[in-house]
Amino acid sequence: MTLRQQKPNGLGTLIHRFTDRLRFSSFRKFVSLMVVGVVLSAAIAACSSSNNASAPGTSGSASPVADQKKDVELTLVGYAVPKAAHDAIIPKFVEKWKTEHGGQNVTFKQSYGGSGTQTRAIIDGLEADITHLALAADTGKLVKAGLVNADWDKKEPNNGIVAKSVVAIVTREGNPKQIKTFTDLTRDDVKWVTANPKTSGGARWNFLALWDYGLKTTKDEAKTKEFVTKAFKNVAVLAKDARESTDSFAKQGQGDALLNYENEIILAKSKGEKVEYVVPETNVSIDTPVAIVDKNVDKHGTREVAEAFVNYLFTPEAQAEFVKVGFRPLDADAAKTKENADKFPPVKTLGTIKDYGGWSDFQKKFFEDGAIFDQIEDSVGKK
Repeated sequence: MTLRQQKPNGLGTLIHRFTDRLRFSSFRKFVSLMVVGVVLSAAIAACSSSNNASAPGTSGSASPVADQKKDVELTLVGYAVPKAAHDAIIPKFVEKWKTEHGGQNVTFKQSYGGSGTQTRAIIDGLEADITHLALAADTGKLVKAGLVNADWDKKEPNNGIVAKSVVAIVTREGNPKQIKTFTDLTRDDVKWVTANPKTSGGARWNFLALWDYGLKTTKDEAKTKEFVTKAFKNVAVLAKDARESTDSFAKQGQGDALLNYENEIILAKSKGEKVEYVVPETNVSIDTPVAIVDKNVDKHGTREVAEAFVNYLFTPEAQAEFVKVGFRPLDADAAKTKENADKFPPVKTLGTIKDYGGWSDFQKKFFEDGAIFDQIEDSVGKK
């Protein structure tokens, strides 16, 4: 049987025409909506591109400093003595940085104590950005621990030595024993006080001053050892640290003399304390180093600010604050001013730790177990 398509009747024709119109109308709406969507997308993309081109970065600022967080925190860890200087220097640096870097604030966390104790704390996890320790030997321990780069002393002004002093002999009022030089510490009628150089970084400077004086006087190492041994026979108190030795002398009345940093004595006098002292003309330069703790500043993202602060410590403005609290001027011209010449007695012969190969060599020769200082202690019975 042959099939043939039949024409729709009247009602069917109406329905067919309505459906066709509906489909065509929907198609036109779909196309219109699609065109509008494309146009809007293009416009949005163009606006976004225009905004990005005018202001790089997420903040919309062309200044890298402004893009950083507003507050930067530095941790300064040091031995106790220079705290007074840092307390005066830090606010000046903070204001200078803020003025020169778009209002960015720098805050400081500070920790002070014995140099050896502070060094151990940093090695054990105290995250210092900057250190100011009593001697480069302690900074060397941080190098060995992988915290400070080995070339730290080559990157800073003055090889990292930011403040210096000399050894002074504190006497009783009126200096009744007429103590004037290190030789007087070997007299049978003189007893004196010092910290133990095996436990105190500051006391190692005291020992170095005695050894250097003996060597320059006798020109012979064996005789120098005899000289230092004789002096240590007269030690009334061999304290564990500088603070304890000062208390033994000043508060407990032990001994006729005390070896101490000149700057500590000057600072004490500036606070109204009655202290008499002499500075031997043959002496050693007590050099205290500042260093960037490289591992920590890189971890904290504070290297730029930390380096700026360290550099600031060597400016005349900051150095003036160290001088105020008793440290000797680093600048030779500043040392010659009348005010400083009157404040600091002249030293004719000034030795340095470099004369002995640096702290690493000096430590091995004198303070390792069984080394020269142990031999001296054994012979005088001070252990």
